[in-house]
Amino acid sequence: MDSPPPLNQSWSQRQRPPRLECRIGFTDYPQVRHFLEQLESLCEKHQRYPDLSFGRNYVNLTIYPEQENGDVGHKEEGFAQAIDQLL
Repeated sequence: MDSPPPLNQSWSQRQRPPRLECRIGFTDYPQVRHFLEQLESLCEKHQRYPDLSFGRNYVNLTIYPEQENGDVGHKEEGFAQAIDQLL
């Protein structure tokens, strides 16, 4: 099985608990809103829902493993890459 390409540098892998985190900056709120609308469709398609917070010009995303007490793996990395493709 091939491993996915490396993650964009904006993603950080953290431990305790295992997760991927990313902060995405935008110029203005309309761009944030457009991104969130696209993200909603992507989440529905993948049935994955990251934790998120946002402000006028940023979105913070956290992706946890599907399995509680699991590690970040190919599924989480693939979902992060799909999010990157929205940008």
